[in-house]
Amino acid sequence: MPVSWKNKRILSAAAGAALLAVLFAAFPALSCSSGSEGYLMEGIVKNKEEQRELLSLLSRNPTDSETRFALTNRIASNLLDEGLDEPLIMFLTSEVNANPDDPYAAYWLLLVAQAYLDQGANDMAGTYFARILENCPDLEVKGTSVHLACLQNLIRITETPDLLVRYYSDLITRFGSEINQGYAYFMLARSYERLGEWELAIQTYKQFLDYGQYAIQIPRVPDAYDYAKKIIDYDSSSKDWTFDTLDDLVAAITKAIRSYDSRSLDRYRAKVNFFAMSWKQDSSGSNAEADFAMRDFMVGNRIRCNDTLDSSSNPNEAYLRTWGWSQYVNVWYLYFRKVNFPADPDIHGRWEWAGIYYGEKL
Repeated sequence: MPVSWKNKRILSAAAGAALLAVLFAAFPALSCSSGSEGYLMEGIVKNKEEQRELLSLLSRNPTDSETRFALTNRIASNLLDEGLDEPLIMFLTSEVNANPDDPYAAYWLLLVAQAYLDQGANDMAGTYFARILENCPDLEVKGTSVHLACLQNLIRITETPDLLVRYYSDLITRFGSEINQGYAYFMLARSYERLGEWELAIQTYKQFLDYGQYAIQIPRVPDAYDYAKKIIDYDSSSKDWTFDTLDDLVAAITKAIRSYDSRSLDRYRAKVNFFAMSWKQDSSGSNAEADFAMRDFMVGNRIRCNDTLDSSSNPNEAYLRTWGWSQYVNVWYLYFRKVNFPADPDIHGRWEWAGIYYGEKL
């Protein structure tokens, strides 16, 4: 899940308040006004006098990193409390640019990125998340890595598959013990798949399956485990049931039906992911898999099929109406589809008999 850093602190509230009290006591003359308030005072209502004093102290350019952090953090907190994102961004980016060796630079830039996220400026937020990863040493805030937060947010706002490959790879390599690795491996495999890197995708799907997360929830993927398993099973199969063209496949099927050649029909069926179900049934259901021999439904029955494909057929899918199979469900629609498996160019684009729909079309 993405991490929001709004109003986060590195120092405890008590420690921060104690340090500020010491600073205010040490420099009482500065508590009036330093003339350096500017845009950082505009819109401040709740802690106006404190903000003025903080700016006065910061203007002395303290060299101690803890002191500078306490002042900067409290000034930023006051801006956040008032919802002043633009002044916050200007202030923190100026601080980082003026103090490139600041050990807390990653934290300041993370607050900047979060402010851009709050504005809906995802591209700008992404720029700062990436800048932190590339230029700033990691920093832990309340037990959470800043780099981990950056990767999680970049993944959330990024659609580009090559970038997602980089982010998920980093996430697994660097923070494997702090994330759901099964989820990360699946999303990494999906990113490889979108890039057409099938060898890497299949290898990564295998790693995902090793976690055995059968009920894992992946956005826009109803059954992620089954999805990955089908790809792996298909890749490892002989794939010798495919035909060059739809016409060749239909001709072979109709010939076998009319000659009651159940063995040929069994041979023509896809050996992976073949289903047999009603039109309303979910193909991912456990009872959708066809585990029977065609002979069981052909002996003693008069099986027939249409001379032409159903009118709902299209360049990628086709249906052939057949009937006479049983007294319970007489009509079967045989479902053919073009093979979509770029991982194997030898069969990609060929045709297979992929399943059966029971009953008349809805």
